[in-house]
Amino acid sequence: MFTSGLQHVAAMYAGVVAPPMIVGPAVGLSASETAFLMGASLFTAGLATLLQTLGFWKIGAKLPFVNGVSFAGVTPMIAIGKGEGDDAIPVIFGAIIVAGVIGFFAAPYFGKLVRFFPPVVTGTVITLIGVSLLPVAFNWSQGGNRTAGDYGSMRNIGMAAATLVIVLLMRKFLRGFLQQISILLGLVAGTLIALPLGMTDFDAVRNASVVGFPSPFHFGAPQFQVAAVISMCIVMLVCMTESTADILALGRIVGRPADAKTIEGGLRADTLGSAISPLFNGFMCSAFAQNIGLVAMTKVRSRFVVAAGGGILILLGLCPMAASVIGVVPLPVLGGAGIVLFGSVAASGIQTLAGAAMEKGENALIVAASVGIGLIPIAAPEFYHAFPKDLLVVLDSGISTGCVVAILLNLAFNHLGARKGAASGAAPDPVPVH
Repeated sequence: MFTSGLQHVAAMYAGVVAPPMIVGPAVGLSASETAFLMGASLFTAGLATLLQTLGFWKIGAKLPFVNGVSFAGVTPMIAIGKGEGDDAIPVIFGAIIVAGVIGFFAAPYFGKLVRFFPPVVTGTVITLIGVSLLPVAFNWSQGGNRTAGDYGSMRNIGMAAATLVIVLLMRKFLRGFLQQISILLGLVAGTLIALPLGMTDFDAVRNASVVGFPSPFHFGAPQFQVAAVISMCIVMLVCMTESTADILALGRIVGRPADAKTIEGGLRADTLGSAISPLFNGFMCSAFAQNIGLVAMTKVRSRFVVAAGGGILILLGLCPMAASVIGVVPLPVLGGAGIVLFGSVAASGIQTLAGAAMEKGENALIVAASVGIGLIPIAAPEFYHAFPKDLLVVLDSGISTGCVVAILLNLAFNHLGARKGAASGAAPDPVPVH
């Protein structure tokens, strides 16, 4: 359970620490303060993951779901923090708290929308989730830092390719438990290969403290500004939309199709985790799609395994030195493993579409238009450059735009004025839980 949980942590570690690494310097924080934010993000991601997997009352999807810092909030948080000086982080945290509380009370209404997510919609969105994440893996494979001199070098890409091959070979020839942790073993093997090549950096380990606690409101009491709150509420809507799609995706992968109650509980955990996170100096939390790929690939469907991962995240947040050890893994190594992880998500979406009765009605058209629009931010990143910045929060997320288009087209073709049973408006019979 520990090693499988650690594999989940390894798969999402870079995604958790990247937002504070970007936001910290952008709003004027020092290197040490940014490092503090990174540790706090790990700690709060662990708390949010426990809320999601174990849950209590009506909170938590109780699925093998990993929660962490959402990338959707990075650009708005930088925009909020600029010009605020020392008040940047308190203003950001105040906006996240309000957005989290509003999202918590809005969760039941999102839960009632599950009937509008038949296979033609969920398959499209799951495919977009995987495809949208692949550029992240490609960026990691090139080195992660576009300004670095070795970005995209043959050495970096070769390291990613070697890791990818190692993971594939382990999946092919290993059996049982070792096959299940092939991603973790691949990351270890890739890091060992990178050592003599000088691609690992241990400075973070040497300079890190052994014990550290993210003291509440380390940067000051939260401040509440209307414009900042509105901006983060938009981000919260984006996160809730993506989390709904992720919950549906994971439900199908583990053989427990998500119903309205599951979605409602999952969104409550997301939003409550986001509202609590600033107390411990963390950012807005949402589901991590890359870990869905890990569940699909390893077929380890226990939520308690992921809860163990949440416990590891909390320990990492309390022990900066331990957290920095995982940071030793070079980004090209993570990129090679990420190609398999994110590709597995896309493959799950394609598998879902296979059962979506594409030959009936206009389902093929729904998929074509939704995928086409969802791919715009990936294929043409500057496509919406002339649009207002507030709209870019939604438009720059192919998952969100693709999801909205798929829902609207499904409503138009399969619900409004459609003959009873004419198209695949309903989901297939639930798959029994084993």
